[in-house]
Amino acid sequence: MPLSDPAIRTAKPADKPRRLFDGGGLYLEVSPAGGKLWRLKYRHGGKEKRLALGAYPDTGLKDARDKRDDARKLLAAGVDPGEQRKAAKAAGEERAANSFEVVAREWHAKQSATWVELHASRIMLRLENDVFPWLGSRPIADVTAKELLTTVNRIVDRGAVESAHRVLQNCGQVLRYAIATGRAERNPAADLRGALPPVKQTHLAAIIEPNAIGGLLRAMDAYNGSLVTKCALRLAPLVFVRPGELRQAEWAEFDLDGAQWNIPAEKMKMREPHLVPLAPQAVAILRELQPLTGRGRYVFPSARSPQRPMSNNAVLSALRRMGYTTDEMSGHGFRAMARTVLDEVLHFRPDYIEHQLAHAVKDPNGRAYNRTAHLPERRKMMAGWAAYLDTLKEGGNVVPMARNVS
Repeated sequence: MPLSDPAIRTAKPADKPRRLFDGGGLYLEVSPAGGKLWRLKYRHGGKEKRLALGAYPDTGLKDARDKRDDARKLLAAGVDPGEQRKAAKAAGEERAANSFEVVAREWHAKQSATWVELHASRIMLRLENDVFPWLGSRPIADVTAKELLTTVNRIVDRGAVESAHRVLQNCGQVLRYAIATGRAERNPAADLRGALPPVKQTHLAAIIEPNAIGGLLRAMDAYNGSLVTKCALRLAPLVFVRPGELRQAEWAEFDLDGAQWNIPAEKMKMREPHLVPLAPQAVAILRELQPLTGRGRYVFPSARSPQRPMSNNAVLSALRRMGYTTDEMSGHGFRAMARTVLDEVLHFRPDYIEHQLAHAVKDPNGRAYNRTAHLPERRKMMAGWAAYLDTLKEGGNVVPMARNVS
């Protein structure tokens, strides 16, 4: 006799499990503790089997009957419903294991071994803030171009167009990795070419007019903040490395007697070791700072912990305290300053300048220069540059610039 809702609700437990049959193999098992579970008894391949269909009252009588009917349709088609459920569960677990976030973190872990720490942390921060909340749990093989566009457009909507392009680029790299490792078949990021607004080209603020450079140098000498920050400020124009390379400088990298700074490849954007000849003025600044920080790892340690380098904003904040606005000077601006003046005023060879900026420079045969290429000439250039800065700082006569560079 088929079961009814009142009969199920009033079914009492016994000393042993009770089975209340509904028909077609469906029954309700009432445990001695009072729990009520739906089960289906069926035969497949000559064997009697059981299939759990849920617990009452979460699964009601009608739902249990629907599940029974679905299972019997599978049996009629020659499919074991129990094995089909196991396969579906395994597929679901595999898809969960291959979610966008799981694959992205795997990709990041492999790639970050070849990145500088700051670059690696920035990429992960982008993914965690702008991608994972919306796509992180999605099986990576199921991510669509529409979903990806919706995700990056949230970044566009807050005005960060350049960041949106970077996030889309990172997502494309993750998806290509998924294809290479057999977790996806295509890259929907490729379908979004041209879908984002173009990035407006901007130039990092830099002082390149000689008289203004002299004023900046005098302001840095008069800076009344910490000695560590002041020395970083004074050294920045003499070495014109990237801000991250300067703040992460370690004493072990310097040969002050040999007047050079050897930056290891893992700290460089191009992943190649870089050699910076040091003018006497640069060596003097480092020797002034050495008694204060020379016993530690970092030349410019954090004010909060000597185990960490100074913050990203230390030099930038000092420039702001000195009265230089974001439109006038940036931490990266010392590189533009050196590039412009060395070329247009002091007339050094462009390849010497580009090499000292750690840009990719090729020789006439297409081979990359090594770290010691034209080293005597570059030493002379760095010494001439430092002497020229001293002249500007002292308010001496300067050669007018041939043209301005935006």
